[in-house]
Amino acid sequence: MSQSQEKTQDLRNDTEIRPCPHCAAEAGKTKKRTDDEKKKLMNRLKRIEGQVRGVQGMLEKDAYCPDILVQVSAINSALNSFNKELLASHLHSCVVNDIRSGDEGAIDELAALLQKLMK
Repeated sequence: MSQSQEKTQDLRNDTEIRPCPHCAAEAGKTKKRTDDEKKKLMNRLKRIEGQVRGVQGMLEKDAYCPDILVQVSAINSALNSFNKELLASHLHSCVVNDIRSGDEGAIDELAALLQKLMK
């Protein structure tokens, strides 16, 4: 079991730490998103999907390597933007609600999440 999995298991076993009812994460948590929020995130993902298909097409057509690399860089940037938007939403809703309700385990969960994102 990895260190991250052990920490998650420890958090689940600690009866003082309540699962966040607002977040989607490992322990079957979910988050109810507004239709607008869901639509914005889905649109971003569909654009990214289109970019990936474009790179596939470039490979099929034997495009020049630097041209493909530039497109892959654009995809990475788009994924980072998606993550930033989702993280901001998580902070403004889930993390804030947990801290206000006295669940400081949300800070540990956020710290672990940031470590995963910054690999």
